[in-house]
Amino acid sequence: MTHTVDGATTDLVDRLVGLAPGSATQALRHRRDKVAVATQQSYDALFDPALEGLTLAERLLVACYASRLTPSATLFAHYREALEQHGVDAATRAAVETGTPDALAHLADARLRAILAFTRTLIENPVAGDKAALATLPAAGLTTPAVVVLAQLIAFLSYQTRVVAGLQALQQLETPT
Repeated sequence: MTHTVDGATTDLVDRLVGLAPGSATQALRHRRDKVAVATQQSYDALFDPALEGLTLAERLLVACYASRLTPSATLFAHYREALEQHGVDAATRAAVETGTPDALAHLADARLRAILAFTRTLIENPVAGDKAALATLPAAGLTTPAVVVLAQLIAFLSYQTRVVAGLQALQQLETPT
């Protein structure tokens, strides 16, 4: 989802970090523009409403939850806003926004509980994302393509978090204190 600001095209990461066109950090990021473009294309593909396997609401819930667990305040705010725009009910949003396992236990949707529990596992203890952890997903009704989408999404969110954090750190070095 490319955005235009003052006639200049920026991608989601540039926009969320607040990279000004022509700034040192923005120039550094786009020195290998194909990486920035691929990052944006990955975001667009993973949050395409037509992507099968997980609903857009489920993917946004995973993104919000992962951003809360990591934590990344910038990405959390972005995905929280997206959840609000897509009509996810307040109780489900609240369970995800707290980032606590107890809140998830109150979710009525067993499929969503399994998705979010797996997300938590991969974010907090990736080594525990073993065969037993994976087996909980089909048991909750996820198809193999849905499990693949979920794993790809979590991997992308981990990458996106690192990109945003790194750019924010570089941007702070650019700004005199």
